[in-house]
Amino acid sequence: MKTQILLCAGSSLLAGSLTGCKNQASEKEQPLNVIYILADDLGYGDLGCYGQEKIKTPHIDQMAAEGMQFTQHYAGCTVSAPSRCSLMTGLHTGHSQIRGNREVRPEGQIPMEEGTFTIGRLMQDAGYKTGIFGKWGLGHPGSSSVPNQMGFDEFYGYNCQRLAHTYYPSHLWLNGDTVAFPENVNPGRVTYSQDLIHDQALQFIRENKDEPFFAMLTYTLPHAELNLPHDSIYRMYENSFEEVPYKYNGGYAASEKPYASFAAMVTRLDMYVGEIMQEMKAQGLDKNTIVIITSDNGPHSEGGANPDFFQSYGPLRGQKRDVYEGGIRVPFIAWCPEKIEAGVKNDHISAFWDMMPTLAELTGAEVPVESDGVSFLPTLFSEDGQQQHEYLYWEFHELNGREALRSGNWKLIRQPVVGETILELYDLSNDIHEDHNLAAQYPEKVAELEIILDNARTESPLFNFGR
Repeated sequence: MKTQILLCAGSSLLAGSLTGCKNQASEKEQPLNVIYILADDLGYGDLGCYGQEKIKTPHIDQMAAEGMQFTQHYAGCTVSAPSRCSLMTGLHTGHSQIRGNREVRPEGQIPMEEGTFTIGRLMQDAGYKTGIFGKWGLGHPGSSSVPNQMGFDEFYGYNCQRLAHTYYPSHLWLNGDTVAFPENVNPGRVTYSQDLIHDQALQFIRENKDEPFFAMLTYTLPHAELNLPHDSIYRMYENSFEEVPYKYNGGYAASEKPYASFAAMVTRLDMYVGEIMQEMKAQGLDKNTIVIITSDNGPHSEGGANPDFFQSYGPLRGQKRDVYEGGIRVPFIAWCPEKIEAGVKNDHISAFWDMMPTLAELTGAEVPVESDGVSFLPTLFSEDGQQQHEYLYWEFHELNGREALRSGNWKLIRQPVVGETILELYDLSNDIHEDHNLAAQYPEKVAELEIILDNARTESPLFNFGR
């Protein structure tokens, strides 16, 4: 369905509610720019506005105070590649091409099919300049599934999510060419990737300030390894936590303090968000740009990170690789002064695969493929008519396979444990931590949801559970 959105002072932003818009031929419509910031392994509870008490995130907290904070937004999966594929294609992992992390040597991951319709292509079709800066993780160099062939005019960052585990890489990619950093090989730890990626994102905003643009900022913070420049951000935490120094596996001889490093990585991400906001104001884009920040999955415990210490999962149970809420429910903040209400906490249930239809409704572009998503533009703009999901579905192809389904406040989990398949049923309305398995108490509800779960997916030629 094609929905045309006209943006003009004093008018409603949804189609069919355009009273008050002059809409004169002499006036140029101003499409909203979109900046989508995707953190890597940032937990639901890692931000101050979501309850974090040990880590400082003042810029993101201000963004939440001036915008809309979602309390029930979900990632596409509980690990990176399938989560990002879901975001890119508008499909949950029962239908998407990439349903797990699978490597291609020496660099890259299993690619999406040539010609896959992505949100990048959607935005190009709507007349937007598109760029992605950070981690890709959905193909390998030389494949047809690289950013510049998947709807993005500009790309700077990591092609491979495995190589993105180091913050001092031997190289990054600028479109189809490598940018080498021999100084990171010998002596090493010289050129920090995230600062370069951030600078390229800022440059993209400056260069495209006079035309509509769609920028995806896929920083790898705060994914392990726990490593960053020991500047003032690190030093503000260096003596804050009692901990045993450790040596990580990144090939460096330096000992680090993991708690200080993790906290500083989150605060560095917050610093980048603050600089993005400052740049938009400097360029006069702050009233005409939607800024979103979210995360690709729940918090990790690799490399010395300790989600228990920071309560990175907030009030939820689980972390990365779990299909409990802590592994898939993520922070999501949307900001656009005068168009998105300030200081709103919204409990609308939404997920990564909703971004495709949401951006389509925002821009009036067509989605020529099937989508599992539901536009939540009415929620963003505080309008009536918000459609709700019948259910949300996830599958995870590691650890013998796990599945989860949410329908209303009911959550069904199916996973193998010690040679048998276990079914868990939770009522999220009064058990957000998923402590009380109600499967034995409500067998009819389990049977009802298991039918939906079985029908939510199609078989994949690349990913199967082997059951």
